[in-house]
Amino acid sequence: MASKLAPLFRSCVRASSRVAVRPQTSRAFSVSATRPSDSLNVHRNTPDNNPDIPFKFSAENEKVIAEILKRYPPQYKKAAVMPILDVGQRQHGFTSISVMNEVARMLDMPPMRVYEVASFYTMYNRTPVGKFFVQACTTTPCQLGGCGSDVIVKAIKEQLGIKQGETTADGLFTFIEVECLGACVNAPMIQINDDYYEDLTPESVTQLLKDLKDGAATSKAPKAGPLSGRQTCENSAGQTNLTSEPWGAETTRADL
Repeated sequence: MASKLAPLFRSCVRASSRVAVRPQTSRAFSVSATRPSDSLNVHRNTPDNNPDIPFKFSAENEKVIAEILKRYPPQYKKAAVMPILDVGQRQHGFTSISVMNEVARMLDMPPMRVYEVASFYTMYNRTPVGKFFVQACTTTPCQLGGCGSDVIVKAIKEQLGIKQGETTADGLFTFIEVECLGACVNAPMIQINDDYYEDLTPESVTQLLKDLKDGAATSKAPKAGPLSGRQTCENSAGQTNLTSEPWGAETTRADL
């Protein structure tokens, strides 16, 4: 019986061996062109961003950091890396390699662990940005809401004279496009530094940028929020529901 099965067994082995050596990379998974980029995960020394530039937290920020560290058990103080990186970015203007190294020293972390955090989260600007960091949302709700984000982006570029990813010559404005910022009901909108400006039109965003430039010397910023007259995200046509006292267990009909 074994002798009868031997030829069959050998043929199966030969067939499996032929499958195993067949090239697996002959057909690509995608036909789109690749766009390799190492800007998100590689640091290269520049005159304004290199480890030889000293950085220390100010006395005021050291007090802020002390309060942050109180939120974490001493053995888990590394968990404070994100808020402390944010403090460093606010003091220095961007998250430089020196800021990251100082945070690593303060939290007793390998510098690489801090680099991993700063290179993963896009809110850490690892290159210098302008005094006003303009982030325009171009995700679907902002593209479709109101006048649409395309005309807002066009107005910003025309007013500032720069394209996405660039900074104005005076160092006041840096402009980028971003994904959803979570204010879809007030679309289109942009974020400038920590403030949201919503319900935009080409005219209102142009005036906003002019006001920011005019108030740069005094640090007086226009009021944040909707620029259409709304307070928050209420119906611009006025209230259409809950116009009278709602029925409940304590409410009875007048004729009873």
